[in-house]
Amino acid sequence: MSETADSQAEDIVWHVVRQSKIHGRGVFARRHIPAGTRIIEYQGTRISSQEADRRHPANPDDPFHTFFFVLSSGKVIDGNDHGNDARWINHACDPNCESEEGRGGKRVYIKAKRDITRGEELNYDYGLVMDGKVTKKDQQDYACRCGSPKCRGTMLALPKKKKRKSKKD
Repeated sequence: MSETADSQAEDIVWHVVRQSKIHGRGVFARRHIPAGTRIIEYQGTRISSQEADRRHPANPDDPFHTFFFVLSSGKVIDGNDHGNDARWINHACDPNCESEEGRGGKRVYIKAKRDITRGEELNYDYGLVMDGKVTKKDQQDYACRCGSPKCRGTMLALPKKKKRKSKKD
């Protein structure tokens, strides 16, 4: 997509927020969205990881729900502070969108991985990363509700399982 076409596409409102079957609010396609389209920028206040730790949890009654988006630089976008509709996009293990860092790793865009039909809920794989070993309790705390046949049961990025070598005599 050319720079002109890309900036024009950013002016189109591709989505609407409403109640989701996955979790709470969700973001839905307002019209057909072609694969590769930048749908929305994930906005919010940029903070340090230390400040994110201080602010977490935003809701003590739901401590595993945040609107933080961690950038490759280590900075964090807090979608709960001056955020936009992108914060309502739910996780899915077999997503129709993906996140893409742009402009020197300072901005994040949600982009269509494939064609998305009108009315379809937008989602991307959060791939949450935790320090240390991921326990069963951690996986349950960050349980996935996407309902996909490919669901791994958690929003956490799980380590790849090592293939066992077979013993041959």
